[in-house]
Amino acid sequence: MNKVILMGRLTRDPEVRYTQTNNTLVASFSLAVNRRFTREGDTQTADFINISAWAKTGEFVSKYFKKGMQVAVVGRIQTRSWEDQQGQKRYATDVVAEEVYFADSKRSDSDSANFDNTFGAEAPANTTEGDTSDFEVSSGDDLPF
Repeated sequence: MNKVILMGRLTRDPEVRYTQTNNTLVASFSLAVNRRFTREGDTQTADFINISAWAKTGEFVSKYFKKGMQVAVVGRIQTRSWEDQQGQKRYATDVVAEEVYFADSKRSDSDSANFDNTFGAEAPANTTEGDTSDFEVSSGDDLPF
């Protein structure tokens, strides 16, 4: 099985090109993916992964993805090799995107500045708007767990 799931930020706007043989759109971009673990005292490090999105997925990427956005990509690893002008064998490993998703918050920067990031209680989903008569906020002292 060859499946990759990544989440990170675009390092540049997607670059669009078309294949010579059948004029298929290809959108290429690079994703900065933070490493999960760091050594004590080290700064956060990231891997920069090249991604290509083809056809309809590529159209979507080229239209909606911009530098700095956080996105999620599901795809497969693909390797390729070629000979450069000096006759040296070159290799590259890329991710071919099969599914792409927005992973940023929908809030704008001005909204996030006013966002209270403390834990809060919300009405249960089954209540009608404005009807919170059966909703009680507890101090947490008498919780059963």
